[in-house]
Amino acid sequence: MADATHAAADGGVATILASVDGRDFLLRNSADKVKISSIKASTVALYFSASWCPPCRRFTPNLIEAYNELVSQGKSFEVVFVSGDSDQDAFNAYFAKMPWLAVPFSDSKALAKLNERYKVMGIPHLVILDAKSGEIYTEDGVELVHEYGTEAYPFTTERINELKEQEKAAKDNQTIHSLFGTPTRDYLITNKGDKVPISDLEGKCVGLCFVVNGYGPVVQFTSVLAKIYEKLKAVGEKFEVVMVSLDGDEESFNESFADMPWLAIPQGDKMCEKLARYFELSGLPMLVLIGPDGKTLNDDIADIIDEHGPDAWEGFPFSAEKLEILAEKAKAKAESQTLESLLVTGDLDFVLGKDGAKVPVSELVGKTVLLYFSAKWCPPCRAFLPKLVNEYNKIKEKHNDFEIVFISSDREQSSYDEFFSGMPWLALPLGDERKQQLSKIFKITGIPSLVAIGPDGKTVTKDAKTPLVAHGADAFPFTEEKLQDLEKEKEKKINDMAKGWPEKLKHDLHDHELVLTRCTTYGCDGCDEMGDSWSYRCKECDFDLHPKCALEEKGDVEMGEENAEAAPAGYVCEGDVCRKV
Repeated sequence: MADATHAAADGGVATILASVDGRDFLLRNSADKVKISSIKASTVALYFSASWCPPCRRFTPNLIEAYNELVSQGKSFEVVFVSGDSDQDAFNAYFAKMPWLAVPFSDSKALAKLNERYKVMGIPHLVILDAKSGEIYTEDGVELVHEYGTEAYPFTTERINELKEQEKAAKDNQTIHSLFGTPTRDYLITNKGDKVPISDLEGKCVGLCFVVNGYGPVVQFTSVLAKIYEKLKAVGEKFEVVMVSLDGDEESFNESFADMPWLAIPQGDKMCEKLARYFELSGLPMLVLIGPDGKTLNDDIADIIDEHGPDAWEGFPFSAEKLEILAEKAKAKAESQTLESLLVTGDLDFVLGKDGAKVPVSELVGKTVLLYFSAKWCPPCRAFLPKLVNEYNKIKEKHNDFEIVFISSDREQSSYDEFFSGMPWLALPLGDERKQQLSKIFKITGIPSLVAIGPDGKTVTKDAKTPLVAHGADAFPFTEEKLQDLEKEKEKKINDMAKGWPEKLKHDLHDHELVLTRCTTYGCDGCDEMGDSWSYRCKECDFDLHPKCALEEKGDVEMGEENAEAAPAGYVCEGDVCRKV
C-alpha cells in the first residue's frame, strides 16, 4: 500500500467508507481486514465495477497496471472496489484479481450508500478523492486513466490542466522524434524485427496508420494503402507509413504486421496509446499525415483513400491543389461510368442466374439495374425482401428493361444460397471481389441498400430504397424527375385529403385547442396507433389526434374524400375556432 498522509479517523474516507452498522474495516482479496483509519494514501479512488460488465472487465487490467506502477513509484494512492456483483462467489472471483482493497460484499447497505452518494448511473465508474477531506478530485477517473494513465496522478484539476498545457506545447513543438520516440527508444521496427532509426524519417511525409488486428474495415483499408505505398515508393516519393497498433498482445500485433511493407512502433509500447489520445482517435480506419518538418499536415486522410482507392497516390501529398485534381479525375471517371466498368473485372464479366448459369453483364446493358446490397443474417434485410420482391414483379410486368443484382454480405454459402433462393433476380457470387469495390464506390455503410444504375450506365441514385418504400413500383425508373413528380402528386393528394376539415377544434380528450397540422409520423393519443400526413395537434402539450379520431362524430365525412365547406355534424364554428358541441 502506498505511503503518505494519514487519513483522518473522523473525516474524509474514514467517514465515507465506514458502515452505518459500525464496520470500520475494508478487505483484501486474501480476506484480511484492513482498518479504514490505517489507510495511508493521500489519494483514494472508489472503483464501482462488476464481473458481469464487459467494459469493466476490459478496464480493470488497465487500472491494475496504473495502480501497480504508481505504488512502485512510491505514489500515495489507494483503490477501493465497490462491487456491483449479484452474489458473493462472483465478487470473490473478480476481487481475487485486484491488488487493492474492497468494501465487504456482505455490507449491502454501505454499497448502496456509496452508489447513491456518488450518483453512479453506469459502470465502470472511478471516483477519485482527497483521502483526508473527502473532496472529489474527479468523477471521470475511467476516462483519465484511459487518456493519461499514471501521468494524471494525483488526478486533481490542476494536474489535468497541466497535462493539457503540456499536450498543447507538444503539438506546437511537434517533431518526428517527439511523435515516435521515447527516452529509451529512438527506433521503429520492420516486420522482420529490424530496427530503423527514427532519424531516417526526417524530411519525409509520414502516415500514422492506427491498426486493430482482424477488424474488417482496417484490413481492407491497409490493403489499399499498401498499393499506394508501393506506388509512391516506385516513383521516388519520400513517403513512409508507421503502424500504430492498438492490439493488446504480441500474437495479434504480429498477425496484423506480417503483410505490411512499412514500419511500426514496437508492440506494447505506451506511445501507441499516447498517439491515440494525442490525435483524438474516434474511429477506424484512421491515417494521420505528418509533413517533412514533423508537423501534422492532415488529421485523417483515410476518407480520401477510401474514396479514390489505389488511384489516391496521384493526390500525394494531399494538398488542397492535389485534392482538387483528384476530385476532377473522380468526376471524369463518374461521367464515363458504364455498367461494364462497374460489373466487369478481368474474367469476371458475368452475374449468376437462378439456375447458377452465368449471365453476361453485356445482357444487362441498356437496362435500369438495381444493385441490392443485403445479407440473410441481417434482420432488416429479411424484413425488406418480401416488399422488394413484390415491387420487382410489378415493375417487370410493365418494364422488361429492368433488373436487380443481389450483392451479398453473407459469410457462408449455405446462408447465401437460402437467401438468394427467395429472389427472382440475379446475383454476384458469394465472396466476389467486385463486391468490395462496389461497396467503396457507392459508400455502402449499411444494409439493405439499393443503388440504381440507369440505362446509360450512370448512377441514378445511391438510395433507391427510400423511394421504393414510399412509392412502390411507381418509383421506377428512380430518376430525380420521376421522384419529383411523385412527390408533387403525393402532396396534392395529402392536401386534397384535408379539404373541408376545420383548421382548429376542441376535443373531449384534451383541454387545449387542437390545430390541423401537416406532419410526418406521430403517435395518436386517441387510438395509440401511428399516423402521418395530418394531425390535430397541441404543440404546447405534444398531443396528437388522427383526423379520423378528432372528427369521429361527424359521421358523413370519410378520410381522403373532399368535403363541403360547412362545418361537419357535431361542430359549431365561431370566429376562427370550431368547437365540438
